[in-house]
Amino acid sequence: MTTPSSQTNEGKDVGIDLGQFHEVFFEEASEHLATMESLLLAIDEMAPSDDDLNAIFRAAHSIKGGAAMFGFRDVTELTHDLESVLDLVRKHELGLTSEMVEAFLQAGDMTTKQLARHRSGEGALERDEEAESLRSRLQAFKAIRTGSTGGAAAPSAPAVKNAPAAPANVAPQPAPANVDPAEQSYARVVAAVTNGKADAPATDDDVRTLAQHVASASSAPAASPAPAPELEGDGFGFFVDPAEVKAGGAAADTSAAATAPALPAPVEPAPAASSEPTKTRAAASNAKPAAGGESTSIRVSIEKVDQLINMVGELVITQAMLTQRAEALDPVAYQEFVTAISDLQRNSRALQEAVMSIRMLPISTVFSRYPRMVRDLAAKLGKKIELKMVGEGTELDKGLIEKIVDPLTHLVRNSLDHGVESPDKRLAAGKPATGTVTLSAYHQGGAVVIDVADDGAGLNRERILAKAKERGMAVPDTISDAEVWNLIFEAGFSTAAVVTDVSGRGVGMDVVKRNIGALNGSIEIQSNLGKGSRITVRLPLTLAIMDGMSVSVAGEIYIIPLSSIIESLQVKDMAVKTIANAGRVVQVRGEYLPLIVLGDLLGIAKSEDVTRLMMVIVEVNGTKTAIIVDELVGQQQVVVKSIEANYKKIPGISGATIMGDGRVAFILDMQGVVRLALH
Repeated sequence: MTTPSSQTNEGKDVGIDLGQFHEVFFEEASEHLATMESLLLAIDEMAPSDDDLNAIFRAAHSIKGGAAMFGFRDVTELTHDLESVLDLVRKHELGLTSEMVEAFLQAGDMTTKQLARHRSGEGALERDEEAESLRSRLQAFKAIRTGSTGGAAAPSAPAVKNAPAAPANVAPQPAPANVDPAEQSYARVVAAVTNGKADAPATDDDVRTLAQHVASASSAPAASPAPAPELEGDGFGFFVDPAEVKAGGAAADTSAAATAPALPAPVEPAPAASSEPTKTRAAASNAKPAAGGESTSIRVSIEKVDQLINMVGELVITQAMLTQRAEALDPVAYQEFVTAISDLQRNSRALQEAVMSIRMLPISTVFSRYPRMVRDLAAKLGKKIELKMVGEGTELDKGLIEKIVDPLTHLVRNSLDHGVESPDKRLAAGKPATGTVTLSAYHQGGAVVIDVADDGAGLNRERILAKAKERGMAVPDTISDAEVWNLIFEAGFSTAAVVTDVSGRGVGMDVVKRNIGALNGSIEIQSNLGKGSRITVRLPLTLAIMDGMSVSVAGEIYIIPLSSIIESLQVKDMAVKTIANAGRVVQVRGEYLPLIVLGDLLGIAKSEDVTRLMMVIVEVNGTKTAIIVDELVGQQQVVVKSIEANYKKIPGISGATIMGDGRVAFILDMQGVVRLALH
């Protein structure tokens, strides 16, 4: 289905290029759908909150109005039926049931699919039987209410409350009894824009009347949680500035609306209700509207933000070069220059942190996906599971958020399927029938830590070891629990007795580990048989700029991520021993650690005597390893440049950076380095 950029009305060009608003509408519709799903999953079916019902209705109402304006008829028809049922529920003319909640959630899913087709340019399906079946279900709910009133017809669209009077210079249009003139004007304008048919052609007066309606609705007091204006098909609400709604800005000026009926510019919407999930915005979610009706936030494309971050990265490199040059100067003779370089370094760091914060999004944008998944999967598995989420406001780089979704999804599904037991088994074990899965996120040092925990059966050490031996893996019975738990990350490893469409194929955990390692992160498992498991994922705050330790090997500089380093010390006081078929190990405070000589591994140097060299202890996936280097150069902040994007993937190397002297230094992937040493 195509959307005309400009339609004519009785030979007159309406002059509105609707294409410029498409992306704004799709983003707003996505947020409204997320709001609907979040509220529906949390709603109390026995005693639903009026605020929640009104917020759900407003979300469906806004999507329907915008879809009608752009001519997305499939979306309009579905959301119209959804909105009609929601309207009856919020007016307490129809009782909310679990069947309704399920249908509402399915309507949200279907709307998402329809919008995706329009966004990709495919348009609506010629015949969508799934959508038609869903619409029939929604209409059946309306019929319940209709039947209870003696077979009366379905309620007509409610009229606008407090609709404004027409301007003095506009002749009133005759209207049938019980039909609001503003609703008639709306129908004619939408029909003109979408090339539909109306009872009468739209006129400039209709546009002015509609603009007045928008202005009147926008200037309503915001102190009360009362429902939004109830004009069915009000499709312009998502263009109204929230600051203007509260402060009585330009949208409240009905005279301006009468003289210039063009659509308001797309701006940031206000949250529909206090229960709406955290918005994924660069601006703070609790910011107050500025005086004079000015918006407190703006939309900026991610490409512009990435460009800004790249420029700041270049600035950091330049600042590092200047700092290195300044270190060679006499601080007394060049005191002012050295002071200026110090100020530049401090200001560059502050600028970099400020710019990086623009890309930081709350992890709630990831967590919000899982309540619905847990609800549906628990019902499929016949289990009772409660999902708890902690630390949803913890911020993470947008690039990391996009890449952590799939690994976290697999971990949550694993907890549901393998972790939490069925209600009868839980009751037999003295546990409550309802299991709990907890998602938590928090900052720890320079990293973000995400925990996926459950109170289920936990990992069975004997079963894992038996499965490992069955697959021909050489594992002694005396290995530690942590090493046993790490076996589940092996490709093809699974202890499931039956293969289902949820799990059992042994595909997933190895991919999870690989994907998290590619993000310079780590993953570790803690488990207690019969009490549950906890999987901890540690990720850097950002992939663009990182803190690292510069080390020298055979005259070359390499960067070890600071988040992986536990300590560094000299080897001469340590006991280095060679184990047959296992390489060398070093004893550090009574603990034997695998020893990796970086020069030997990379093939750039041969170190016969390592006792005079430096040793860096790193932790990878919960296991400590000693890395031998020639010397430590120093700690510094580096700008990460992708090698894979410009050349190809190199095992053990995660990226590169430009040093202060202009040389290129490789950034080590510690997980890849350990893997290379083992294999």
